[in-house]
Amino acid sequence: MKPLLIFLVAWLGLPAVLAQATDMLKLTKTIPLADVKGRFDHFAPDVEGKRLFVAALGNNTLEVIDLAACKRLRSISGLYKPTGTVFLPEANQIGVANGDDGTFKLFDGITYQLVNNLRGLEDADNVRRDRNTKLVYVGYGGGALVVLDGSGRQRHADIKLPAHPESFQLETNGPRIFVNVPDAKQVAVIDRQKKDLVATWSMEKFQANFPMALDEGNHRLFVGCRNPARLVVLDTTSGKVVSDLVIVRDTDDLFYDAKRKRIYVSGGEGSIDVIEQLDADHYKMRERIPTRAGARTSFFSAELNEFYLAVPQRNGQDAEIRIYHPE
Repeated sequence: MKPLLIFLVAWLGLPAVLAQATDMLKLTKTIPLADVKGRFDHFAPDVEGKRLFVAALGNNTLEVIDLAACKRLRSISGLYKPTGTVFLPEANQIGVANGDDGTFKLFDGITYQLVNNLRGLEDADNVRRDRNTKLVYVGYGGGALVVLDGSGRQRHADIKLPAHPESFQLETNGPRIFVNVPDAKQVAVIDRQKKDLVATWSMEKFQANFPMALDEGNHRLFVGCRNPARLVVLDTTSGKVVSDLVIVRDTDDLFYDAKRKRIYVSGGEGSIDVIEQLDADHYKMRERIPTRAGARTSFFSAELNEFYLAVPQRNGQDAEIRIYHPE
């Protein structure tokens, strides 16, 4: 470590590992979003078309990013607190959940015009798509997931939850959905074949559980908590906590990179944490990458091999999307 860096580490009281320039995520591109105000929420990719859809919640727009040309293609307006988004490749349509008017809106992927507006989803939030069945799941209201058909137009069922759902993850080789329910201090487990709640795992010690990622091969669920700021690792066979690790504060997204055995955590405190998975029960902080205060939502695409971070407008600095390459 260089002498100046050693001095800063000692002066700031930081662990040496956090100050080492390991470049496990390397910033490669920045896409400006000069007129976008307020905070961002969640993303969805169009892998084949190399597009990224970003819910600009505070701006009431969906920002469409051309990843190949590294520029903004379109800003879709007329939204009401856009939160979750999903891409339906077969139809070339984009679905957007809106928290303020309780809708799930579909937009054409070529013209970007509204093609459907499903109502009745108060406080609509995170959205996921089942890779196998193509069904779409939207978290909403005081506690439920709605199941939509593959077109995102027809409501099939509602699965009740103890409180409002935040991030949730679907097994690809099993029937379960794991759901963060922070107001109930729980992770809820749903059997999506039965369309019913089958278990709840307590989050009393580590609370405000918002983001989540799944390592299905090792039967591990990664839960990002804000109070205190911890990455909590659960055994999905038992619901037991097997590990926890200090992370950046105010996290809202985290992702598991199965190829590199890493976890990426973005937090509004102003950094991205890179955590190494030593084995299923042991984890180590490898790098803390400075970003900007409020930059707490992100997306990792294993297919495109890129990590995307939404940086909101703050203190005279314009909003932007930062693109990182895992090394």
